[in-house]
Amino acid sequence: MNLPETDTGGTPTGWTTASTPDWQNMVSVVIVNFNAGHFLATAIDSVLTEADEVRVVDNASSDTSLEFCMRRFPGEPKLGIIRNPGNLGFAAACNIGIQQTTGAYVLFLNPDCIVAAGTLSRLLQVLESSPDAGMAGGLLLNPDGTEQAGGRRAVPTPWRSFVRAFGLYRLARYWPRLFFDFHLHRQALPDRPAEVEAISGALMLVRRAAIRDVGPWDEGYFLHCEDSDWCMRFRQQGWKILFVPDAPVTHHKGACSQSRPLFVEWHKHKGMVRYYRKFFRCRYPGALMWLVASGVWLRFIAVAIRHAIHRVGRALGPEKTHA
Repeated sequence: MNLPETDTGGTPTGWTTASTPDWQNMVSVVIVNFNAGHFLATAIDSVLTEADEVRVVDNASSDTSLEFCMRRFPGEPKLGIIRNPGNLGFAAACNIGIQQTTGAYVLFLNPDCIVAAGTLSRLLQVLESSPDAGMAGGLLLNPDGTEQAGGRRAVPTPWRSFVRAFGLYRLARYWPRLFFDFHLHRQALPDRPAEVEAISGALMLVRRAAIRDVGPWDEGYFLHCEDSDWCMRFRQQGWKILFVPDAPVTHHKGACSQSRPLFVEWHKHKGMVRYYRKFFRCRYPGALMWLVASGVWLRFIAVAIRHAIHRVGRALGPEKTHA
């Protein structure tokens, strides 16, 4: 159990440095952890062979995920753990990971992901052959093998988000341009890497040179929408974003947020409002932006009521019996 560890801002002994001979091809993995349980060790195990270094940035987890990880990978030289004093949010933790890694490429990976063998190498190959691409994402899969929404998508403009939130994308068969769904997973998979407007922060291989050009993650987001923000800024700076269909990863979506669903929903909706105001305030009339923000918070209220009803239903329901 002698993995390199540090508190925020420190550098643990035993970490690799930028003097590594093949630094220009080096891949660092950053995993932000918060009570991910056994998923964390599984995620690490799925990338350890193909990565040059793996850094777990822990946002003050209270479960046994780190202890289980340390027992599973005792003395692993590629692995280091950074313990934050509190929950700093996803974006802030990612930025700490950037500062504490050295690779020319950084893979941001959710702890509830399992990366298939060869996926990381394939993403690296695509970026190395596309110097104008700043980031690449793989094929996000549900545990049942179906493609997950969000792995490839268009820019979630206020109108597109309205269409998505209220199910109006079902009308796209009649009016495809008006009721376009920004999630692209219902479209046929391309047969080669394709440029898209956005990918998911659950699995995102990013060129460090592009990070220097664009800037770090926006820490004004605590949870959710920070990946859409970063994709928007990458494209504004002229960097392409690629979706790689033959780079699969299984994502157990929501596995790390089930214990605090309303907390997650609050920050998700708060992030949506920040994102819309940041990028679309000058493109849409003020009255429309007010309606968009109102719609976001009305949706949050509806989600909160649904969760409350569900909790009451479980509390009042018949006790489960076990054979």
